[in-house]
Amino acid sequence: MDINDLRSLFTVLVIALFAGIVWWAYSAKRKEQFDEAAKSVFDDELPPPGKGAGSQHN
Repeated sequence: MDINDLRSLFTVLVIALFAGIVWWAYSAKRKEQFDEAAKSVFDDELPPPGKGAGSQHN
């Protein structure tokens, strides 16, 4: 086994790892978790002044 065999094996392993990560990221089971995480960025925002029943004026 020479260095080129090791390089080829490493390339195949990296491609398999990449395909596994893509499969994991796009699996239907993860969609709800990723959608929730994407919306969580906006959870801590305050409503604009004058909007909503609980608006506060300083």
